[in-house]
Amino acid sequence: MKHFYRTQVAPAAVLEHADRFFRALQMDRTVNAPRARTYTGDLGTLHVSARKEAGHYTFVSVDTDQMGESRLDRNAKRFFVELKSAADPRHQVRAAY
Repeated sequence: MKHFYRTQVAPAAVLEHADRFFRALQMDRTVNAPRARTYTGDLGTLHVSARKEAGHYTFVSVDTDQMGESRLDRNAKRFFVELKSAADPRHQVRAAY
């Protein structure tokens, strides 16, 4: 599944957040490229890339090897919420029902 998000966080900081977030989920980093990371774990394989886009935005793309709405995809979306909190510390994470 493919997900994307635009943020004001710099690409290097996005990848640092990804390292912390996905390591906490017990996923191992298998590929370490300048603008991309690949993580593998029990839930599957996930690829994160971050690049500057028109002006002050960073385009973050997350690809998983899962079909449909898997736990890995939900964790990818949760990562985007963490990025929103990093860009705006006033943002409070709330449960969505």
